[in-house]
Amino acid sequence: MTNQEHTARLLPDVAVHAQPHLAGALDWVGMADIQVPVHFDAGDGEPQRVSARVGAFVNLKQPDKRGIHMSRLYLQVEQALGTQPLTVTMLRALLRGFLDSHDKLADRACLSIKFEQLVRRPALRSENSGWRAYPVTIEASLTGDAFLLELGTEVVYSSTCPASAALSRQLIQDQFARDFGAGAPIDRAAVLAWLGSEQGILATPHAQRSVACLRVRPRPGAGLRLIDLINRVEQALGTPVQTAVKREDEQAFALANGANLMFCEDAARRIQKALDGDDHLSDFHIRVEHQESLHPHDAVAYASKGVAGGYGSTP
Repeated sequence: MTNQEHTARLLPDVAVHAQPHLAGALDWVGMADIQVPVHFDAGDGEPQRVSARVGAFVNLKQPDKRGIHMSRLYLQVEQALGTQPLTVTMLRALLRGFLDSHDKLADRACLSIKFEQLVRRPALRSENSGWRAYPVTIEASLTGDAFLLELGTEVVYSSTCPASAALSRQLIQDQFARDFGAGAPIDRAAVLAWLGSEQGILATPHAQRSVACLRVRPRPGAGLRLIDLINRVEQALGTPVQTAVKREDEQAFALANGANLMFCEDAARRIQKALDGDDHLSDFHIRVEHQESLHPHDAVAYASKGVAGGYGSTP
């Protein structure tokens, strides 16, 4: 008797025994939060090795079968993601491996991968730069030969309320009228000094940290263009949060906020227009959240490309 035969004889496998009183097909069976490293190129040509958490699942279409082979899923995830660059082609092959290893048990497979990608971002005016960690979610599924992939991330930005800005300007006008009476000569130096004083700028609009949650479906062959997606959205908004900040950078950020007053509806439409112009995407879903400094609740807007069979509009 070989060692392999001896081990097989000693280790029982109760999963092969059916339980007729509990028969039934299952939508998904698998594992969540598998810990594994991934090698990902966000689009700058510098792949990073990061720690990821992975979900791996197949359906169980045979109602009389007690379970799937979870160890097969785990080992395939560990082998593929731990040793190869993370690409669309690799993900599709991995899902095909899930199904091939569960022949007659499953005809659908899905995979989710979550990690953070560090991207170096330059300062607005100074020569400095710093790192920003962007959360990344990749979800892929395979049903027969139908492959679907989604890439998700978040962009954090500043939003200054247009209504609050208008109300602040009105208060500044009222104060100017009080300090510089009608018919009195206007001294340019005095006005400049007044504008630079707290008495002159007595009101400021409220602004808040805001988050754009993005889910996109790349077109076949487009790849996982994370940095391109981030750049397109941050440029559309105009006020992404910063890393290294000197005084000249902070002043530039204040200027950017003043030039990009926006309600949550404005932010969602800016992103929608930017992504509509991206030929690499077949569909997208946007959720913007302005974490209000005026209210205890948040202002939220949703948008999507609206293609047939694509994302819905329900919050």
